[in-house]
Amino acid sequence: MQLIPKTEIVSESPTTPTTLDSEKIILDVGGMKCAGCVKAVEKQLLQYPGVKSVCVNLATEVAVVEAERGTVDAEALAQKLTETGFPSELRRNKNAGDKSDPARNSATKQRQEIQGTIRQLVVAILLLVLSGIGHVGDLGSSIFPFLNNIWFHCGLATVAIIVPGRHILIEGWQGWRRGAPNMNTLIGLGVLTAYTASLVALLFPQMGWECFFDEPVMMLGFILLGRTLERQARGRAASAFRQLLALKPQTARLIISPDPEKLISGANIIEIPAEQVRVGEWLQVLPGDKVPVDGEVRFGQTTVDESMLTGEVVPVMKQPGDTVTGGTLNQSGAIAIQSTRTGDDTTLAQIVALVEAAQTRKAPVQKLADRVAGYFTYGVLTASCLTFAFWYLLGTQLWPDVAISGGMEMAHDMGHTAQHLLPHTQYSELLISLKLAIAVMVVACPCALGLATPTAILVGTGMGAERGLLIKGGDVLEKVHKLDTVVFDKTGTLTTGKPTVTDCIVLVESVSPSSLIQLAAAVESGTYHPLSTAIQQEAKFQELTIPNAVEFHTEPGLGVSAVVEGKNVLLGNWEWLNYHQVNIHDKVHQQGHKLAKAGKTVIGVAVDGTLSGLIAVSDTLRPDAQIAVDKLHQMGLRVMLLSGDRPEAVQAIAKQLGINNDDIMAGIPPAQKAATIQSLQSEKTKSVVAMVGDGINDAPALSQADVGIALHSGTDVAMETAEIILMRNSLTDVVKSIQLSRATFNTIRQNLFWAFAYNTIGIPLAAGVLLPSWGFNLGPSSAAALMAFSSVSVVTNSILLRRFAP
Repeated sequence: MQLIPKTEIVSESPTTPTTLDSEKIILDVGGMKCAGCVKAVEKQLLQYPGVKSVCVNLATEVAVVEAERGTVDAEALAQKLTETGFPSELRRNKNAGDKSDPARNSATKQRQEIQGTIRQLVVAILLLVLSGIGHVGDLGSSIFPFLNNIWFHCGLATVAIIVPGRHILIEGWQGWRRGAPNMNTLIGLGVLTAYTASLVALLFPQMGWECFFDEPVMMLGFILLGRTLERQARGRAASAFRQLLALKPQTARLIISPDPEKLISGANIIEIPAEQVRVGEWLQVLPGDKVPVDGEVRFGQTTVDESMLTGEVVPVMKQPGDTVTGGTLNQSGAIAIQSTRTGDDTTLAQIVALVEAAQTRKAPVQKLADRVAGYFTYGVLTASCLTFAFWYLLGTQLWPDVAISGGMEMAHDMGHTAQHLLPHTQYSELLISLKLAIAVMVVACPCALGLATPTAILVGTGMGAERGLLIKGGDVLEKVHKLDTVVFDKTGTLTTGKPTVTDCIVLVESVSPSSLIQLAAAVESGTYHPLSTAIQQEAKFQELTIPNAVEFHTEPGLGVSAVVEGKNVLLGNWEWLNYHQVNIHDKVHQQGHKLAKAGKTVIGVAVDGTLSGLIAVSDTLRPDAQIAVDKLHQMGLRVMLLSGDRPEAVQAIAKQLGINNDDIMAGIPPAQKAATIQSLQSEKTKSVVAMVGDGINDAPALSQADVGIALHSGTDVAMETAEIILMRNSLTDVVKSIQLSRATFNTIRQNLFWAFAYNTIGIPLAAGVLLPSWGFNLGPSSAAALMAFSSVSVVTNSILLRRFAP
């Protein structure tokens, strides 16, 4: 019957980000293009003394470093990473005087990056069009004769490499130099090889080589097109999180003197940055304003739009004594609030921090992609070399008639040199081998592997935050996908948590019903539990005077005791009374059993060792409990009920919900709930268990479960212990969170499948596996298009998750 204090909760959940001897450093990292870059960043950071673990997110370009407290210079860490080719900045907490808006800064940075990419893309497309016109023969030559001039195409390729392709070559070289080649390394090698071979062919026509200046131009065009589309798609994927950041109010109206007579006086109010508000200060919130911080209404009444917090569009009435949350929108009336939480302690700030942390946590399935990405570039370079060697030494000898399309040939006619373009040509053995090797280098892209998981998590967690479902990361999504059992706590979870006294039975003549309530209320004044609240509310309703009590003692899940006016008074269940050797007659047992069968919780009241009466308390089911349980059953999940209440009371609730008696665990005190969950996870049953509770007394069980799901009623504890938090306190959101988690994880698996499939199919095609029998080859420019499409398709597939409506 007592809440577990927050300080006593020790979470063993893997969701706990840091330990007491650790600190978390967040870096904004630039220059990452693919999963190979992610691996390189992780490797560089892990080499720094004192760093314990690193998690890098390609989609959000963030690195979260866990380090031994006081051993790592964060600025030096960022500087070291910058020196290795990944420009990095330390993420700082905002100071009181810092008026910068993180949402605006993020959007501005993204807009600048897109504008830069678009400028490069315009240049590349222009070069691509000009080169393409010449590539298809005499088309346009009558109007623009220079399009058929080989020197013109050489100039086009040179400009393409110097202008839009320069940063690709530089970043590719930097990756090679630091021992971590990446996607830019492969693209740069392919572009330079094609350009160099064509330039040699042009300058030394006696060698008999063919020119293909169009290939490096087309490769760069497709790569930049893909990156532009990919970045725009990633921006759409992150839109939900940016909207969440934008909810944070920037200013607050501080009431200098909280005198009711002066509240409406303009001279009594000044506008200050919301970051400068302190706990206990009074603030004015006008209609149309965002509530600046978490607080309690002191004056006035209004309706507040809390959809940003709960996803519920119906406004909520607020009057003196009600709480309001920072970031929600005041609609109809002017109110004065007293701040209770400010800065990083507000609910909105906690949600933002939680969602951002969730987006850096990888699903275990991503580990395979990370391991592959670490060696991917070396594998591709090896495959490219083997392709060249095979075709040059063996392939062109086995199939001497193979031909590949495209290129520009130097031809001689009637004693003078005439330069023209041939759309199809028979290449030499060297050029055939070289083009196939270049295609292999370009088609393979670790970028899709790196984006597969983070973009899906970015969309899924952002959607969840919009709908009041906070999911703590990719590892949670994977565990939810495997769930087969959902365990509900009863009091405050399946029920409203607002029970009322229904029966008061006196067992001795010296005690009246009102005095029984008085004694019980006095003892319960030392605790805080729904049952104790019900008894105290009953005393208030009867306008009874509650006597003073001392020497409180509480045993969670069993009962309480205290000394009231010199009398030792016990309140609790049969086990509690038996422990204190209170005699319980059979007739009293029968009365209690009858009340319990009616779904009521029976509390015995003993005075000086004698059972003096029974108090029955009834707690009604939440209106959405039946719907939630039915839907979970339809999803094929086993639904169980866990409670510290008497078996008869729990069975009555279970019967209303259609839960089998075999799925009831009654009489389980909070201290044993974690062990009960553990028994379900044992080798015998091997169940994957989700525990749904209010996040307070159920904290140990939430931590023990594979997935802890907490209602927002226990905010602080839930944030630390549970892995999914339901901001609306709605049980149907249990179903929605599981459905969203499953949909997100399915998207991750689809993305990884396509990322691997592109390379599994693309590399053999680029290597010429169909060239001998079908005459089909994937040229360098086509390989670049396929590679760019792979990244775009993976991010687009993640964005399609937004159409999911649980």
